[in-house]
Amino acid sequence: MAIPQEKRFTAEDIYALPEGTRAELIDGQIYYMAPPSRRHQALVGELLATIRDYIRKEQGSCKVYPSPFAVFLNEDDLTYVEPDISVICDSNRLNDKGCSGAPDWILEIVSPASRRMDYFVKLFKYRSAGVQLYWIVDPEKEKITVWNFKGDDVTEFSFRDPVPVNLYEDFTIDFSALDI
Repeated sequence: MAIPQEKRFTAEDIYALPEGTRAELIDGQIYYMAPPSRRHQALVGELLATIRDYIRKEQGSCKVYPSPFAVFLNEDDLTYVEPDISVICDSNRLNDKGCSGAPDWILEIVSPASRRMDYFVKLFKYRSAGVQLYWIVDPEKEKITVWNFKGDDVTEFSFRDPVPVNLYEDFTIDFSALDI
């Protein structure tokens, strides 16, 4: 008896989706995404500005990109993600389509619809692709979970705690100061 073959999609299939369709591709499977909430977008905007302003002030070489920004984690075309915020410190990874390879730091703002993807599927993909720092910001629980894959540790913070950014020695983000 023949075993049915599961269709594997590629980045080309993502680009062929109708305009405005929000989707990611992980290991050849398409995952459609719901539109973000107002609070989600407020967090993205505040975090993006905080990170960008710090890098500019320090004259750093890293670049910060909000979603939708294409990240091709693997050399194949079977994984295409759009993290809420991507920080890339190696300009050789950047091209006209987005980032080819692992960003140094990824931030995802979790929502009820993305919880499983962010905490399990993407956690594994980001770690195995070489992301150094992965933050999951959970507005519902008002917590930040920080995975430092270089140091192989995980730490949780509340929205009242200053959260150290392990890419920079003197950079912390105070969530209580954000306008969300």
